[in-house]
Amino acid sequence: MNQKYQKDFQLVQKILQKDETSLVFFHRTYSPKLYNYIKNKINTPQDAEEVLQDSLFASLDALRDYAGQSSVYTYIYGITKHKVVDYYRRKKIKNIVFSKLPTVKNLVSNLLSPEQKYTEKELIDRINRCFLQMKPHYMEVLKLKYIEGLTVNQIAFYTKETIKAVESTLFRARKQFVKVFSTV
Repeated sequence: MNQKYQKDFQLVQKILQKDETSLVFFHRTYSPKLYNYIKNKINTPQDAEEVLQDSLFASLDALRDYAGQSSVYTYIYGITKHKVVDYYRRKKIKNIVFSKLPTVKNLVSNLLSPEQKYTEKELIDRINRCFLQMKPHYMEVLKLKYIEGLTVNQIAFYTKETIKAVESTLFRARKQFVKVFSTV
């Protein structure tokens, strides 16, 4: 450990020992600095706040690896820079994929985590692999709803089922899709 960062190292040790005063100090000291950096990179205040929260949680989680070789701010600033990059990477992937398959957005938008770094082709391939592992009727109903953009009434007419049956099938199909999507 570098003697220059002794106070930072002690602060981290207190936080790791669950000292509430140190945690409050950490938050009050570093949140405004990180937020200023983030808001200069991300225009939407809600998105900037979300990235800040992600950065703070990731920083707190990473403090156990802090060795005192740099200031705490430098350490968590590096984490925050990565969170901003992740934000734009997710945004770019969603824009590319969903501009080509806009109705699939409703189906997979909540399934993408920050750690998942997919190119457009990889995500489309994953969706297709997911469809292939599903019951054929579920796959058909999901495609009619999210790719063809049909309403529940239109799907019921097309499949010759009742509206209630289609709603029930869509519910079960979405549930299966989520389960399969997390394993492919």
